[in-house]
Amino acid sequence: MPKNKGDDRFLMQRYGGWYYYYRRVPKRFMHVDDRSYVKFSLHTDDPNLARKRRDLIAEADDAWWAGLAVEAAENGGVSAVTRAVADRRYRAVVARAMAMGFEYHSATDLARDASTVDILARLNFLETRAGSPSVAPRTEDIVAVIGGQEDVSEDVTVREAFELYVDKIAFDDQYNKSDAQKYSWKKTKKTSVDYFVDQMGDLRLGQIDRSLATKYRNWWQKKVQSGEVTPNTANRHIGNVRSLLKRYYAYKGNDGFEDPFRGFFFKGKSEAKRVPFEDEWVRTRILEPGMFDELRLELRVLVYLLIETGARLSELVNLRAENIRLNHKVPHIQIRPEQKRELKTDDSVRDIPLVGVALAAIQACPDGFPYYYDRATLVSANLMKAFRIRKLLPTSQHVIYSFRHAFEDRMLHGELDYGLRCALMGHKNDRPEYGTGGSLEHKRDQLAKIAHPFDPAIFKASETT
Repeated sequence: MPKNKGDDRFLMQRYGGWYYYYRRVPKRFMHVDDRSYVKFSLHTDDPNLARKRRDLIAEADDAWWAGLAVEAAENGGVSAVTRAVADRRYRAVVARAMAMGFEYHSATDLARDASTVDILARLNFLETRAGSPSVAPRTEDIVAVIGGQEDVSEDVTVREAFELYVDKIAFDDQYNKSDAQKYSWKKTKKTSVDYFVDQMGDLRLGQIDRSLATKYRNWWQKKVQSGEVTPNTANRHIGNVRSLLKRYYAYKGNDGFEDPFRGFFFKGKSEAKRVPFEDEWVRTRILEPGMFDELRLELRVLVYLLIETGARLSELVNLRAENIRLNHKVPHIQIRPEQKRELKTDDSVRDIPLVGVALAAIQACPDGFPYYYDRATLVSANLMKAFRIRKLLPTSQHVIYSFRHAFEDRMLHGELDYGLRCALMGHKNDRPEYGTGGSLEHKRDQLAKIAHPFDPAIFKASETT
């Protein structure tokens, strides 16, 4: 090991405070390490202890760079494969340290946290194991006891970490999702990663510190202040990057990870309430006979179900034949999760009686909508196009989801009980739960009070479709 000669190479002290290890990456290793300098606190203002810690870290860095250079020569460059090899070596050296009675720490961690007594005990162990002060300890023993092998978990880039996140770390998040739900989930997370990489670069995780996180947060702040995005949007994208880091480090067993985005949250109301369809508009325009004659039958039926059930479009599109209970004494639909398709929340599980135009319409599709199963996005796009062509959107704020808000408003104006409204909408009810929440007969009778009148002639074309 290098002997402490009292020199201050690689040391820097700020205003009489703690010493820092500050070292330029040697030119011969710049092809395997894209940093210009290596710098971090030694957590001491004692020059003698700082030199001892500096020596340990310097030796660890030399070994690390040399190992990377060898791997680069063998593989034609430093790649994810190189880092994977280094990661396996790291795991092996942790096991070796445990076998010799030590808890493994990297040289960096020892320099920062270990007491002088602990460091001396490790050095004495190496000398005793070698059998003589004149005999150098074995390299593998040095690596295990004083941390010559660094954990390379921070060496992966943001995009590399994201791929691991999708493939392995967040496997359970996707387990019960359908293909379409998985696609949507990944797309949302990837958008957040793309924003970060576009602004900050595809950095190695070890480079993402508080200063950089603050810079990224300030970029989002400007977008919020300009009105380009809502606080909720900014919070979601920052939160997705935060989650990626936290779960990656947890997966790698790094319990000392400190979230650089901690405390970053923009307050403020983020979403304007969606505009509902007015009752008169629905009755005189949307329920006008012949309005949807050229539209595919399944899409027509879905429109009428949306009007009188208040269900989410994704819930209706994915109805199975066994969940459409037309032969029950109270015809109804059952909103249920499946093994490979989630509902939005646990409270979304519910039974909705069929009344008015919904009951008449579902007769044409008693087995559901197999063609559109797990394709709610396609259905939404098709219906929006159909509504625009027919000029059925009163304002630019109206969307297909406006039917759900209109249904909720009708229940409120019809003085339906709050608990019943929550149950039919699939919302969480914060009130104490008593009884069963009302029978299907009671729910049907209440919904019948607010059902829109309709002309049966609107189904005339369906007979020949």
